[in-house]
Amino acid sequence: MTHDLVAALRPLLTAEASAEAPASGSEPGDLEQAVWLRLLERLEAGAPPSDPPEWLRRAVRAEARRSRRTARLERPYDAEPADEARPGPEQTALTAARYRALRAAVRRLPGRCPRLLEALLSPEDPTYREIAGELGISQGALGPERSRCLGCLRRLLAPEVVARQARG
Repeated sequence: MTHDLVAALRPLLTAEASAEAPASGSEPGDLEQAVWLRLLERLEAGAPPSDPPEWLRRAVRAEARRSRRTARLERPYDAEPADEARPGPEQTALTAARYRALRAAVRRLPGRCPRLLEALLSPEDPTYREIAGELGISQGALGPERSRCLGCLRRLLAPEVVARQARG
C-alpha cells in the first residue's frame, strides 16, 4: 500500500513543490524531500492521511512557509575573515607542546635551577628582588646563577633542538 501511495502522489508532489518553491526561496527537490519525510513519519506512526492529495497540498504549503521563515531569519556572515596574523589552532597546539617540553626540561635541571627558571617563566613576572628573596640568595648572585642555569638548560635541550631542525 505504501508503494502504491507514493507512486500515486509523486506527480502531484512534483507539481506542487515546483509551484511553491520560487516563492519560498528553496529548491523544489528540498520541498519534496521534506514532504516525503513527513509522509513517512505519519505512515510509521500508523496514521496515514485520510485524503492523501489534500494532505500533500497542505504539507507542501506548510514546508514552503517554514522555508520562508527560515530564510528570513538567516543572515549572511559578513564578519571579517580570520586574522591571518594570529596563530591558527595548529600553531597554537605546537607552541603549547614546545612550552610543555621546556617546562619538563626545566624540571630536570640540577640544584636551584628549576625554581629559578620557573620564577623567570612565571606569568606574574616577578622582579629580580622578589626572585632573590624567594630563593634566599642575594640579588647580585641572581645574574650569574641565571646564566649557569640557562647554560645547563641549553645543553639539556641541545640534542632535541638539533634533532628537530636541519641546520645550514
